[in-house]
Amino acid sequence: MTFWNQTVECMDREAIAQVQLEGLQATLHRVFKNVRHYRKLFRDIDFMPEDLRSLEDLRRLPFLTRRDLSDNYPYDMFAVPLREVVRLHTTAFNFEEPVVVGFTANDMRNWAELTARNLAAVGVTKDDVLQIALTFGIMSGPFGFQSGAELTGASVIPMSAGKLREQVKIMRDFRTTVLISTPTVALGLTRAMAELDIDPNGLQLKFGVFGAEPWGESTRREIESRFHITATDTYGLTEVFGPGVAWECPEKNGLHIAEDQFVPEIIDPVTLEPLPPGAEGELVITTIGKEAFPLIRFRTGDLTTIDRSPCPCGRTHSRISRIFKRSDDVLVVRGTSVSPEQIGRILDQVSGFTPTFQLVVERIDGADQLVVMIEITDQYFFDQMKKQRRFVEHLHQQLSESMGWEVNVRLVEPGTFDPNRPVVDKRRFD
Repeated sequence: MTFWNQTVECMDREAIAQVQLEGLQATLHRVFKNVRHYRKLFRDIDFMPEDLRSLEDLRRLPFLTRRDLSDNYPYDMFAVPLREVVRLHTTAFNFEEPVVVGFTANDMRNWAELTARNLAAVGVTKDDVLQIALTFGIMSGPFGFQSGAELTGASVIPMSAGKLREQVKIMRDFRTTVLISTPTVALGLTRAMAELDIDPNGLQLKFGVFGAEPWGESTRREIESRFHITATDTYGLTEVFGPGVAWECPEKNGLHIAEDQFVPEIIDPVTLEPLPPGAEGELVITTIGKEAFPLIRFRTGDLTTIDRSPCPCGRTHSRISRIFKRSDDVLVVRGTSVSPEQIGRILDQVSGFTPTFQLVVERIDGADQLVVMIEITDQYFFDQMKKQRRFVEHLHQQLSESMGWEVNVRLVEPGTFDPNRPVVDKRRFD
């Protein structure tokens, strides 16, 4: 069993609670002083930072949502001057509800530390070669893994996503030992290997770290059997850091959340009341180490459970269960968050009004496929097939460009779907 920072990762529960309390007190003072949004929230409930004397007092504070972050775009949620921010990311390519996340130099060091813990937990050492097959861009994902891998001393191939046949050749020629990607990309690489007649036994690959989209045990088994590797899950949020929030150890019995950096809560997404360990609810995260962009009781929208029992690996930090569902209508498809509101805005821009539509996602041959089902009306030239076809092609183009991958569009008769059910997820996760 390998650790990157065994002293921290194996602290007893009392020590973890003390670290969290001290970090939380410091964070509350920082945001009260420097962030107008938090200052107003605290004053509205007659709360001062020094009123927090225990971790239970955190429940007195209101929740934070993505809407709050978007309303304070671009820099009003920053707790440090912009001159102290060394990196800027955003949560998505969609700028209808933009969120900008900032990092100080110390934030960047903490982020590298967390992803180094993730990589060390699955067995990565300085002798490994990591191939990062995630898209490098304005979103944070691959950069955290690159920093963590470099901290461990491992060699990094910042390959980015796409070009699967080239990825496989690089994997073979550069003797990649660790693949970091989405599960969809990993399965795509196995198909590319078959097309190129490359035997997986001829690769040096040992480990795979996969995230950014939900995937179940059947997908894990398929990836592991095709690549002959150990595949582990990882969890992160760009609003928090990106990767490095929680990760699986070799026991594969939940994802250890870094409790020296985050205070996790599980709440009922309807009543907003706290739930006991073992109950499924919405994950709420409070950061206690971030300087530039602290989050207090941030509602992630992800449904999970929390387990504080000891793990056979020796790590003492709590584990969250793998995440397959959300508390809202947001879909995570190909590493991208997609909401009905987001699609509705695009439909409105193209057609001049928002039609009745439904989002349907399913996994076909290892890849997620999103279909936008739209009810036919007279405004869609029901009896003029040429105009109808041009409309669908234009809509397909606009949606695909917005998402960064192909979105299918289908016009259907009224009554084909339930208009009160805007999202249907046909993927099955065992």
